Amino acid sequence: MGHSGDGFNIELVRCDKVPKNNKERLKVLKTMHAHSQFCMSGDYTLEGTEHAVKELAREEADEHFVIVLSDANLERYGISADRFARALTSNPQVNAFAIFIGSLGDQADRLQRTLPAGRSFVAMDTKQIPQILQQIFTSTMLSNA
Repeated sequence: MGHSGDGFNIELVRCDKVPKNNKERLKVLKTMHAHSQFCMSGDYTLEGTEHAVKELAREEADEHFVIVLSDANLERYGISADRFARALTSNPQVNAFAIFIGSLGDQADRLQRTLPAGRSFVAMDTKQIPQILQQIFTSTMLSNA
């Protein structure tokens, strides 16, 4: 699922139609890229996070993960760090994290300092995202062991 200025639950991949190969994965990435170029201005980060946590908690699974990718520009849309923190931690069954990609000034760093420890990461270079995801999954698995 994705979120943008157009809405909070934009379907990118159906649960029953997971991409099976690199060609199908590339198609999803191209859809995401095209959407980000032509969507309306606005922010549904909070609503998207709340929806993802709520919906994922209903699914039967060994582990539940929500990874929010954001530009950290929440303040511009009146979203406080406290409200975002509540959304990330709203269900203890769901491991929810934010990765802030890019930042206007020090917004991402300020958000990271105010969110619960270990729930947010700053990636000023997208090459850092795989390492951050590995850190998220590894630390969660170790803390749940």
